[in-house]
Amino acid sequence: MASALTAETLGGGFDDAPIQSARAFRAALDAMARPGRIQVIGGAVPPAPLSVAAGTLLLTLADGTTPVHLAGDADCDALRGWITFHTAAPLVPAEAAVFAVGRWTDLLPLARFATGTPEYPDRAATLIVEMPVLEAKGSVLAGPGIRDRARLTLPDPDAFRANHALFPLGFDAFLTCGSRVAGLPRSTRVEDV
Repeated sequence: MASALTAETLGGGFDDAPIQSARAFRAALDAMARPGRIQVIGGAVPPAPLSVAAGTLLLTLADGTTPVHLAGDADCDALRGWITFHTAAPLVPAEAAVFAVGRWTDLLPLARFATGTPEYPDRAATLIVEMPVLEAKGSVLAGPGIRDRARLTLPDPDAFRANHALFPLGFDAFLTCGSRVAGLPRSTRVEDV
């Protein structure tokens, strides 16, 4: 393991962990409580290709008991070392993940991820979807936490409609781009534009 400890692995964590993690946790909660509303989140500087927002979410929400799946080009030595060093989160296949991070196409097929059970709907995966663009336009969202309607760029509106149809089961999602994050819980309806 000593050879895997590089400046890239050791660096990029929170400079002031209590303050930065509290702010990031609040931003993550706000993102899920107000689906479609874009929040700015920061504090972490993860290795490429992970965005600041995705890295900050992982530092804030993952620990040694939180299985994480890295999809596609996110599954690289630098990120594996960084997540292990900063969170001690076990890196697992998609089927065992509590959190999964990657681009949308790399996270497919979605059926690999846990959607909970009728007895324990909370035992579902949360996807951290790295987006090329994240804007308050595109798909129309409705549901808890949204006054009237909201809009958000989604990678595949039909997949989120199908996910909502499973409610109270289904995955939850954070969409990230740079230092921006938006939440999309399974309770959110994606309507036709």
